[in-house]
Amino acid sequence: MRAEVLHIEECPSWEDAGRGLRSALDATGHRDVAITFTLIASAADATRLPFAGSPTILIDGQDLFPSDGRTTDLACRVYLTPKGLAGRPTQEQVEIALIAHG
Repeated sequence: MRAEVLHIEECPSWEDAGRGLRSALDATGHRDVAITFTLIASAADATRLPFAGSPTILIDGQDLFPSDGRTTDLACRVYLTPKGLAGRPTQEQVEIALIAHG
């Protein structure tokens, strides 16, 4: 399994998203999976990757939370969580998505 967080520098949520992903990977038995953090610094970077806003969490190259599509805008992403809109999914949401991913 490959885990990656795509992010822009200005987004305040990418580091917390990475910590939540690490905890979720550990909780689902994937302690050996390293997380790669990829800075999206330009529209060209966003075009060549499946970027849907920062942070985008990829597992094996696919968005763990598929949305309406990719973007070349260097913008933060918003996730719907049980407590409302947030800059990252909850750890529980990530765990559920990881289990569904297989």
